[in-house]
Amino acid sequence: MGACVGQLNLKDVKKSFGAAEIIRGVSLDVDHGEFVVFVGPSGCGKSTLLRMIAGLEEISGGEVRIDDVVVNTLPPVKRGIAMVFQSYALYPHMSVFENIAFPLRVERRPQAEVEQRVRTAASILKLDSRLHFRPGDMSGGQRQRVAIGRAIVREPSVFLFDEPLSNLDASLRAEMRVELVKLHAELGATMIYVTHDQVEAMTMADRIVVLDGGEISQVGTPLELYHLPQNLFVASFIGNPKMNLIKVRCEKVDDAGIEVALPEAKGTINVPVDRRRGTKPGHALTLGIRPEHMTPDKSDLNLRLTADVVEHLGAQTVSYAGMSGMQEPFCAVHKGTAPVRIGQALTVGINAEDCHLFDGKGRAFRRRVDLARLAAAGDI
Repeated sequence: MGACVGQLNLKDVKKSFGAAEIIRGVSLDVDHGEFVVFVGPSGCGKSTLLRMIAGLEEISGGEVRIDDVVVNTLPPVKRGIAMVFQSYALYPHMSVFENIAFPLRVERRPQAEVEQRVRTAASILKLDSRLHFRPGDMSGGQRQRVAIGRAIVREPSVFLFDEPLSNLDASLRAEMRVELVKLHAELGATMIYVTHDQVEAMTMADRIVVLDGGEISQVGTPLELYHLPQNLFVASFIGNPKMNLIKVRCEKVDDAGIEVALPEAKGTINVPVDRRRGTKPGHALTLGIRPEHMTPDKSDLNLRLTADVVEHLGAQTVSYAGMSGMQEPFCAVHKGTAPVRIGQALTVGINAEDCHLFDGKGRAFRRRVDLARLAAAGDI
């Protein structure tokens, strides 16, 4: 396929519908060849932002640059982008070949070029043997690959994907995630992908942009967001099951970290984080611990709980228990062979180095994790 640059720059981009401000000043730089995922809950503005990049939604303020050209007033066809939507939007009366070739037909490309581009795209997407099929003769995953092929033949600077896998069943979604990652590696293209599914974001992205209420909450690699969330929103959104967030009281602040007391624990735990000016004993804080970071032994603090719900998933067992200081049940992930039952008292252990700590405004204290080790492992 042709070589395109594919650099994207957003500068203080805004979108309002009347008095309602949907996108509140988003700035972001995407380098050539990056796979960047916009993720967030429904209504956070991720699809609106994507449509503004595509030129399908008017920009209320700010600047969108593609390959160093301001495209605010350019129509979609002039922006050097190709977009794949949630619905396949294929022509049912046309063959796969003609569906993929359609944008080239509109541009009146020579037949030899159309043949070459379509067959190259079909080869990449493993559709060679189905070019004579019609969309109705194909599975959902195959039809989505046809839609992607139609984007590939345009040889765009930037590919835009708006929740393209949400109509597929769980098995097909997993397969298509792998296919899209392979496609990105093969094309070396710039891709912007929108999803509400944080598992998709974690498994596919070079970088994730977490959006909340029309603003960027944090940008980082998948494991950077997992290990070093900057606020409560990111901490609770990234990770499955969700991070446990417990209201705690600051007991002591010293060079070792911040010591806190949990409502239902005997004793305290000193969390190794960088202290923030103004944090004092008696202040209300939030302690975060991921369900998969529970330890059955050699822990810094033990919690005694009674399981209300137990999920046996084979490889692991997940328990949920009520706990003071939490709005949601306390979740713990155990080995699949762990003998956990509903109504059973169980002890879960917490290690201080696995804990996260947040102040009264939801901002994270900087964890003193071994950043060199995580970086060497490619985690951040």
